[in-house]
Amino acid sequence: MALRAIVFDFDGVIANSEPLHFLGYRDVLADEGIALAERDYYAHYLGFDDVGAFKAIGRTYGATWDGPRIKELVARKAVRLEELERDVSVLFPGAADAIRRASAAMPIAIASGARGDEIRRVLARERLSACFTAIVAAEDTPVSKPAPDPYLRAVSLLGAAAGDALNASECVAIEDSNWGLESARAAGLRTVAVTTTYAADELAADLTIASLENIDLDLLARLCAG
Repeated sequence: MALRAIVFDFDGVIANSEPLHFLGYRDVLADEGIALAERDYYAHYLGFDDVGAFKAIGRTYGATWDGPRIKELVARKAVRLEELERDVSVLFPGAADAIRRASAAMPIAIASGARGDEIRRVLARERLSACFTAIVAAEDTPVSKPAPDPYLRAVSLLGAAAGDALNASECVAIEDSNWGLESARAAGLRTVAVTTTYAADELAADLTIASLENIDLDLLARLCAG
């Protein structure tokens, strides 16, 4: 099969925003009397969307937050994240050029556990919005990664935009965590891991690269041809 589309994760792949997400969680949780350690965030909560992360953290620390309370925590964290991002570029070096090269060659999409407004805000600031055919954010699927739903929806939207059926095996997913790689594999995509968040020996993928700067579209095409 030929490579027909690429689906990118957002946080940790395009945007170096995981440190900012940690700070957002840390600051909101501090007001709740919870001290979230950075190592615990990366070890246990990075793969969740905001709702899932606060639920998991609540279980760990014995916080009895109901649905409305978690919604409030998510909103407070979103405000804090916007403050942290203000007037700075959160893109990884070379990410913008890699996205433009990829979008010139084929349709590309995002499948992410981040909120849609957070993704679109960064893309608009960096003038990359027009590069993406589809964006699947945390609120766009009933369950998030590691379930396959975000990638299944991205493939469906890409196929609809092309006016043609698109097979998941004709797409490559680019991820930085095993939560995301598991989601992509379950949906049937080929997988590329970037070592921006975890070491290569901690990631299970068809191909591992250091960053988006190292994307070789011919090499990605061979993943689908093999």
